[in-house]
Amino acid sequence: MTDLKNKTALVTGASRGIGHASALALAKAGARVIVHYGQSATEADAVVAEIRAAGGTADAVGADLVSPDGAHLLAAAVRNLLGGKLDILVANAGVAKAATIEATTVADFDKLFAVNVRAPFFLVQQLLPVLGEGASIVFTSSLAARTSVPGLSAYAATKGALSTLVTHFAAELGKRGIRVNAVAPGVIDTDMSNFTRTEQGRATIFAMQVMQRIGQPDDVAAAVAFLASDESRWITGDTLQVDGGSKL
Repeated sequence: MTDLKNKTALVTGASRGIGHASALALAKAGARVIVHYGQSATEADAVVAEIRAAGGTADAVGADLVSPDGAHLLAAAVRNLLGGKLDILVANAGVAKAATIEATTVADFDKLFAVNVRAPFFLVQQLLPVLGEGASIVFTSSLAARTSVPGLSAYAATKGALSTLVTHFAAELGKRGIRVNAVAPGVIDTDMSNFTRTEQGRATIFAMQVMQRIGQPDDVAAAVAFLASDESRWITGDTLQVDGGSKL
């Protein structure tokens, strides 16, 4: 069983979806969890309350990761809140927008890269003073980083960039004893993939997926908890596909 007692964790984008499930999984394993949110303070507070009701420890911290200084402000708030080291960083916050190449605007493109790539890069940079020996960083990549998904070229490019960062960060931070990995979910039943709730959407998913059910946030959260724990102590620089056997 994953044991994260006496560990501290930051989960970005933790007010809903995969981030919410990951925060709960880490807390259940014993970690103190900092629940980051962008706009949904009420939802983040509900996650904190859920963790505390189960006997865990959690706090909520808000930061707008679209802003150029968003990651810096979040890191400063986390360092102040902790007053010590951070053991686990789950850089999960992300945005998506489906659009053809022709319909993608500069504003769309810049927002995708701001939240999905720039924010996690500088969040790692700004948290390095409190990330030390034995720390684990987990990014959220995507099935779209390794295979074509219609209408998601700009989004997929951000996730491909994240997969590249995993390799480079793992190589650079390994000497500090910090591991860096990613999970790459397939289609998961979240607000970002609400088409899964239609009959046509489910048929599309089942046509490309070996496991004939809709992926749930908990499916990904279990993989996040594994990569965050000492059970994966000899794994770094890797991206774990958590997609039910999609596009095999």
